[in-house]
Amino acid sequence: MTQQILHEQAEQYKQNLPEIRAGHTVRVHERIQDEEGGKGRIQIFEGLVIGVHKGHTASDRTITVRRIASGVGVEKNFPLSSPVVEKIEVKKVAKVRRAKLNFLRGRLGKSARLSERFTTSGEFSIAAAPAPAPVAEVSAEAEAKPEEKKE
Repeated sequence: MTQQILHEQAEQYKQNLPEIRAGHTVRVHERIQDEEGGKGRIQIFEGLVIGVHKGHTASDRTITVRRIASGVGVEKNFPLSSPVVEKIEVKKVAKVRRAKLNFLRGRLGKSARLSERFTTSGEFSIAAAPAPAPVAEVSAEAEAKPEEKKE
């Protein structure tokens, strides 16, 4: 009974995020707070998702993102239900056959690259905000001259 209550409570903390899997290259926008506690800013961490932990409830999900910074591998674990994570953008999708890509930790250079899978524009519609529709501008000359019919 208590397990069911925990699952119901966890649902209210669930965020609307894209489906993220191992092999996706993502940009995580995380909120960074100043030491004084005053102004905060948003910092972007871009890297390859090497693992996804589904968790026991919906609010327990985490992802491990790895990137190479100045020749050193840097990994960060991001809890997906945390208010620190503003949004996640999926940039690329690689073709992988593993659930965890821990073998990439020992690789450098070209051997650490993954082959990219082609994606459709609507595949990650949650990640990107819809763009405003372009407004068609009609010039004054086009309104004055009616179109001529070709015979």
